[in-house]
Amino acid sequence: MEPWLLTLALAEQAVGLSDPNPRVGCLIVSADGATVLGQGHTQAAGGPHAEVMALRDAQARGADVRGATVYVTLEPCAHHGRTPPCCDALVAAGVGRVEIALRDPNPLVDGQGTARLLAAGIGVGHAPEAVAHRARELNIGFFARMERGRPWVRMKIAASLDGRTALPNGASQWITATASRVDGHAFRRRAGAVLTGIGTVLADDPALDVRLVPTERQPLRCIVDARLDTPPTARLFDAPSPVILFTASSDPTRRAALAARGAELVDVPAHDGRLDLAAVLDALAARHVNEVHVEAGARLNGALLRTGRVDELLAYLAPTLLGEGRGMAALGPLESLGQGLAFDFHEVVKVGTDLRILARTRRP
Repeated sequence: MEPWLLTLALAEQAVGLSDPNPRVGCLIVSADGATVLGQGHTQAAGGPHAEVMALRDAQARGADVRGATVYVTLEPCAHHGRTPPCCDALVAAGVGRVEIALRDPNPLVDGQGTARLLAAGIGVGHAPEAVAHRARELNIGFFARMERGRPWVRMKIAASLDGRTALPNGASQWITATASRVDGHAFRRRAGAVLTGIGTVLADDPALDVRLVPTERQPLRCIVDARLDTPPTARLFDAPSPVILFTASSDPTRRAALAARGAELVDVPAHDGRLDLAAVLDALAARHVNEVHVEAGARLNGALLRTGRVDELLAYLAPTLLGEGRGMAALGPLESLGQGLAFDFHEVVKVGTDLRILARTRRP
């Protein structure tokens, strides 16, 4: 396999594992490119990074990496966090050249890893643009948090061809087919947090965990619940990952009952009884959440879209018409077409019998 394709495939193995650290793959090949000497990807936070895993793999194979070429999807780190700097490990190993797909946007790195490699006499090259694009897409939330200080917000919606997410009586399971639900869980696995509103909790009693695809790490489950109406009996509390309730309620009885079920209560400013959603997203960024996966009803969807902080729509459309029913987002009524929110189609693919559309907010 072409070295960059293998390196990207290694990076993809870190999805559902490495957050909040970026998903990075590393491949070490002989100087002539003929032999793979070691390979690895970033482990769980606090564990080894991709470069160290690849060096360890080479050692386990009995391979000599002196003078070897290293392919890595993100610039080797240059700071001492939970682990030592990866650029120093490569220097100590005596590799001859490092090919880098992307500069690390973390201010603690941001070119310093490359500089230290060059200072040690190690050649540095850069990946083709197509490889860099794929590496960035894999870490789109990490780049968003580092470059603008907030997570990448992806809003998932399952609907009929005419945009209905439920019948007037609330029935919605299931509009889309099994393949779409599995695919949706693969996107959940990417997220550091799954976010919904109290309306969805009361109507559907969702677990909001990742169940339909394998994962090593479960995302935070987060509820926008201004009055703390979440029942202590909700299924949320039965799944094995933290539950965060964003609220403006000071009701001591409700707070005590939900805290006893393991919920973390985070107080957020409210205006006219509605929580400040920008503050909710900022709180998640402060917890190093890279990607927020929204699965909510029309009301919360509309409110989030109006904040201008939704980056991407993940829409699954079933080939069926439902007529009257609940819509994707409560945005209106608008007075002109120009008031509509503009998106650009990023990807359109068929998933089973359904259509999956990734559309990204059109920025000025």
